[in-house]
Amino acid sequence: MPMTTYTMDVFKNATYTSLADAMLPHTQNTYWHEFNEISKYNVQLNYFEKLWAAWYLFIGNDVLATGIMSFLMHEFVYFGRSLPWMIIDRIPSMNKYKIQNQKVPSAKEQWDCAKLVLLSHFTVELPQIWLFHPLAQYFGLGTTVPFPTIFTMAYQIAIFFVLEDAWHYWSHRALHWGPLYKNIHKIHHQYSAPFGLAAEYASPIEVMILGLGSVGPPILWCAITKDLHILTMYIWIVLRLFQAIDAHSGYDFPWSLHKFLPFWAGADHHDTHHEKFIGNYSSSFRWWDYALDTESGPEATKRRREKKLAQARKAQ
Repeated sequence: MPMTTYTMDVFKNATYTSLADAMLPHTQNTYWHEFNEISKYNVQLNYFEKLWAAWYLFIGNDVLATGIMSFLMHEFVYFGRSLPWMIIDRIPSMNKYKIQNQKVPSAKEQWDCAKLVLLSHFTVELPQIWLFHPLAQYFGLGTTVPFPTIFTMAYQIAIFFVLEDAWHYWSHRALHWGPLYKNIHKIHHQYSAPFGLAAEYASPIEVMILGLGSVGPPILWCAITKDLHILTMYIWIVLRLFQAIDAHSGYDFPWSLHKFLPFWAGADHHDTHHEKFIGNYSSSFRWWDYALDTESGPEATKRRREKKLAQARKAQ
């Protein structure tokens, strides 16, 4: 029996916790050959699911397949999403939307930032990305097809956003404590007017601490429910990267999300944090800062002043 036919018969007729388990023996064919074979025997799968299954079968090792795909996705999304903000910084007509419009990052600042970010990606984030799969799979991570429903992915990602925001608020606030700020967090505040590429410009220790807020909730969810697909994780990470980069963009447009969702943080919320070096510790939402009175900026200062005056009048 030809090797590929054997592999596809096994894949078609058996259930696996891992797609790579079907690789006995491992294929010597091209990726597109595997894709065509899967397409013939698994017509119920959509195109993207066939691409996904062919990748895992072609690589033949789940950890390797996930590690390569995860790292490439992270780099493509991070620098791909940062690029539009770099271009916008060079368009004079966009300056009216820049929050601190007198501070436009130079090409040298962008390049220096990119070098440290790349160093962090390869020395800190790459090992974490590589270890994520075996750790999460131990708790029941799924990599098989078909994919979970859109509803399932949506509500899980919503939970991850809320949990990450809580972690980010408290850990970020802790990083502003004297010794931690001086030895760890100060690097991230090198730019008082942030720009998109600087979202992950930080100490390796900070990258690990705050990164735990992005990776920890999915692993915890997976451990408790045994219901998490790595595609959900990928979509969550993409959205989280978009949120972090956009929050550091330095731009506030009439169509910015917080104009429609008042509880969303956005660039104006985080830009003020970089400008004032205190307050506005949350990542995605405003409720922690509002509830604990750690909002920063002129409006928050005005509210505090009015509150104190009201209390003083009441005490008289």
